[in-house]
Amino acid sequence: MASALRKSYDTAIASGRLRADPAQAKALEALIRLEGDLAGAGEPGLFRKPKAVRGVYLYGPVGRGKSMLMDLFFASAPVARKRRVHFHDFMAQVHRLIGEWRKGSVAERKTLFGETKGDDPIGPTAGVIAHDTRLLCFDEFQVSDIADAMILGRLFEALLVRGVTVAATSNRAPDALYYNGLNRQLFLPFIAMLQQQLDVVAVKGPVDYRLDRLRGEEVWLDLVHDTQQIRFDALWGDLLDGAAETGITLEVLGRKTHLPRAAGGLVRASFASLCAQALGPQDYLALADQSHTLFLENIPLLGAGNRSEARRFLTLIDALYEARVKLIALAAAEPEKIYPEGEGAFEFQRCVSRLQEMRSASYLATAKD
Repeated sequence: MASALRKSYDTAIASGRLRADPAQAKALEALIRLEGDLAGAGEPGLFRKPKAVRGVYLYGPVGRGKSMLMDLFFASAPVARKRRVHFHDFMAQVHRLIGEWRKGSVAERKTLFGETKGDDPIGPTAGVIAHDTRLLCFDEFQVSDIADAMILGRLFEALLVRGVTVAATSNRAPDALYYNGLNRQLFLPFIAMLQQQLDVVAVKGPVDYRLDRLRGEEVWLDLVHDTQQIRFDALWGDLLDGAAETGITLEVLGRKTHLPRAAGGLVRASFASLCAQALGPQDYLALADQSHTLFLENIPLLGAGNRSEARRFLTLIDALYEARVKLIALAAAEPEKIYPEGEGAFEFQRCVSRLQEMRSASYLATAKD
């Protein structure tokens, strides 16, 4: 049977939408193999038990085409019950289901989870997910939370038993997941499971296609010019490249901050949502950890009455700079005019200096993947 994925990939290259890249060849072949295995396995039925097939795990730096390949694969995958989800959103669902199991009565558990045995929520949770999903595709697979790390092994084992096939993209190789995490030795069996159950393929070509799109683009856009909002929106759409905005949630000291406009390490937020709210250094460090590019819009002119906002903005820029996060800004003026006077204006000059560096080609070339 001809591969629909291969046809889609070749068509995109022929049309000029994609550029042929030998570094993507192994990843493409792995996904074509998975496409064929899924078609050969058929849908489970009355006389056919659900069975997972060997999945695929693509990893490598940002901008090498992992998400693009996953887009094409997901669209062509010969499976009716398929789901593509950002890993953080998936884990949020898992924790919600576990919480409902633990606090539910026997009747409530039966309504949501069906007939179950024992008092372990992992199996019933996997059952709910598997009921609607035969192919589960993850974007941005990463593990930074100990609560996630401690349940992933048993959860994935339960999903595989129920016939769920997994495909994932990640910036990290499996053995680099949850690196230096608390009690990481308890997470190692899950890493071994990933390596045994999925084809692990590196996508590490020399070309960063997202960075290519930024080259020649001004990344600090001032609203003095009427067309800058249009350019800002267009650049967001270009880097998003069709990916759904799934959002991210920053959790710091038990407090959660949700940013709805995010996808695969790209985050878009307003100045007001990040700097006019009671956020602090730990929030900005969490944001920098979970993103590689921040689109920050509507940065206003600040004065003596905005010293709190100016201080938070300086702290935000420090966190982004130290983590080498790329910044695309839409502002009322050039950096040196944002906060010229007021308490802390002298210290703000460090922020101005960093903003000027962050718009340079050399910074973008060495920024976070």
